[in-house]
Amino acid sequence: MNNTYELIIFDLDGTILDTLEDLMDATNHALETYHYPTRTLEEVRTFVGNGLHRLAELAVPANTDKEKVEAVYEELVSFYQTHCDIKTKPYDGICEVINTLKEKGCKTAIVSNKADAAVQILKEQYFPGLFEMAVGENEKMGIKRKPAPDTVYTVLEHFKVDKTNTVYIGDSEVDLATARNAGINCIAVSYGFRGKEFLKQQGALIIADTPLDILVALNK
Repeated sequence: MNNTYELIIFDLDGTILDTLEDLMDATNHALETYHYPTRTLEEVRTFVGNGLHRLAELAVPANTDKEKVEAVYEELVSFYQTHCDIKTKPYDGICEVINTLKEKGCKTAIVSNKADAAVQILKEQYFPGLFEMAVGENEKMGIKRKPAPDTVYTVLEHFKVDKTNTVYIGDSEVDLATARNAGINCIAVSYGFRGKEFLKQQGALIIADTPLDILVALNK
C-alpha cells in the first residue's frame, strides 16, 4: 500500500458513521404504515448501500406493485429526514484516525450515496473540522450515485490530486465498484454493513477490521 497518499476519500454510512439502526427504524416505520412485515437489523444491513429508494424496494415483500413501493419510499424518506440522528454515531476510533491522517498532512473527503444536502449536514454535525470536502448524490448537478465515479471525480478535481495519490475507503460492494470505476485503490472495512468474507468475495484486496486498522493499511 502506498504510504504517500495525499488524499483519503471515505464513504459515509457503514465506514465512518454507524447509521444502521436509524435506517432500520425508518424502514420499519414505513413498512408498518402500509401494513407490511418489518425487517430485522441484519436484513436491513444487506439492503443498504444503494440509496433509500433501493432500500425501500428491497424491504417491501416480493412482487409489491410499483405504486406501493413509491409510497413506502416516500414515507421512509419523510420519517428518516426527521429521525436520522437518534441512534446514529461515529464508529469508535474513527475520529482519531481521521485526525491522525490530517496531522500527517493528508487531505480528507467524504463521498456518499445520500442526498448531498444531508451529507453536508452530517459532516458538520458529527465530524466538525475533520473533512475538507463532502459530496453526495446530486442528479440535478449531474453527479450520479455510486458506483458511478462522479462523486470521486468531483473530489479529485477540487483537490487537483492525481489518482495514484488517492485512496478510497468504504464498506460495501458498491464502494469497491466505485473505486474500480474511478481508477483508484481501495481499502474495505469489515466493521460496517458488510462482513469480511463477503468483501473478499467481491474482490477486496485490503480489509481493515477496525478503524485503527486503516492507519495500519496506510502505513501511517
